[in-house]
Amino acid sequence: MRLPRRLAAIAACLLLAACGAEPTPEPPARPIEIAFVPKVQSIAYFDAMNEGGRRAAQVLGVNWTYRGPLTADAAEQAAIVREFIGRGVNVVVVAPNDPDSIAPVVAEAKAKGIRVLTTDTDAPNSGRELFVNQAGAESIGRALTDALMQKTAGAGQYAIVSCGPAAANLNAWIAVQKAYTAQNYPQAQIVDIVYVGEDQNAAAAKAKELMTTHPQLTGLVGECTTSAPGVAKAVREAGRIGQVFTVGVGTPQTMKEYLRDGSSSASVLWDVENLGYLTAWAAKQAADGKVPEPMNNVSPELPAVRYTGADKTLVLGDPLLITNDNVDQFDY
Repeated sequence: MRLPRRLAAIAACLLLAACGAEPTPEPPARPIEIAFVPKVQSIAYFDAMNEGGRRAAQVLGVNWTYRGPLTADAAEQAAIVREFIGRGVNVVVVAPNDPDSIAPVVAEAKAKGIRVLTTDTDAPNSGRELFVNQAGAESIGRALTDALMQKTAGAGQYAIVSCGPAAANLNAWIAVQKAYTAQNYPQAQIVDIVYVGEDQNAAAAKAKELMTTHPQLTGLVGECTTSAPGVAKAVREAGRIGQVFTVGVGTPQTMKEYLRDGSSSASVLWDVENLGYLTAWAAKQAADGKVPEPMNNVSPELPAVRYTGADKTLVLGDPLLITNDNVDQFDY
């Protein structure tokens, strides 16, 4: 007697199962996609962060994409984040040019189930999930001030050449410098604070202008990794080495030539590649639905990274002072 077709199919399936036939394997899970959107692409600082993030991605088994605006343009940066939202990445990590303008984009990402972190500079009111901080604002602002005051005998007039006027991290450091100078170096005075975007040549031009406007100027601070070499270049080209001292937040190899000839006295920074590594690690934690512990063993180079739940912030560590004596220890 012939079985109905449906019963025959069921019998065949049962026979295959009894004979140990293997089921069709599930397709492999899609790797976690992390998108890193810096303030500006293709400057030494963010390229070094990208290298650290890429290295971590290989260790963690995730995909890492690096893309940012060509200038410090908040609107262009937001548009890039929206592109990544459209692609359905798992995590977007952004170093916001403007903490206010990034907030609507963060909301759009969260509505799609995409986790959003900030790194390098924060947007604390944006709804971001976590901030990866390079070092505390207090320690960076004090280190910049102390490094300059060591060259000017704790006195004199100095000016600050910053980058984006809305950059939260730079503004936090400047606030510390103003208060710390007034309290600890009463014979010193900040005579001007100017903003030039992420543009080394604009920083150099503005620094020359400041030296003309303030003929008694004894110091210049380059507040970001493009203005730090810019102010040093201005002092060199103006023939003012040894008269106007400069410090800043510059990457080692960018600052090396200026540290060598004394147009820059020191750079206050941190291990930028490690900041990128920590950023990728934090993004993987977020994608996995994990909250960092109060103390985290991230890697052999980062065995004790602190996390504070109150402000949802990971802190890389203390800043480094880079001088002519140790600049060759860093290859970025």
